[in-house]
Amino acid sequence: MAAPRLATLALAVLLAAAVASPPVAVRAAMSCTTVYNTLMPCLPFVQMGGAMPPKPCCGGIRSLLQQANNTPDRRAICGCLKNVASSAAGGSSTYIDRAAALPAKCGVTLPYKISTNVNCNTIN
Repeated sequence: MAAPRLATLALAVLLAAAVASPPVAVRAAMSCTTVYNTLMPCLPFVQMGGAMPPKPCCGGIRSLLQQANNTPDRRAICGCLKNVASSAAGGSSTYIDRAAALPAKCGVTLPYKISTNVNCNTIN
């Protein structure tokens, strides 16, 4: 039971950091349901590892980054993921390391380090 929550925490950390893409247009903030559903295919990789994450995981990361094209969306995504992280018991560096490896394995370049100390209010 703790393993899925820890894996979700690691995935949350990855994607909380990933929401800092440059703004393009302003619209309503993204819902947590959308964030969770988009990233759910990454959970098996974060939990069990492997050579490569599933293609739907990488597609989800790319999709989320494309959709997070304004400050309200990026902050909303960050808040959703921080809520998941806050509700997860404990922490595992293995899960966080796997989550941190997702961008590179998916061919996505992030201009920042993935960290558990993301301050959503600083995301623009």
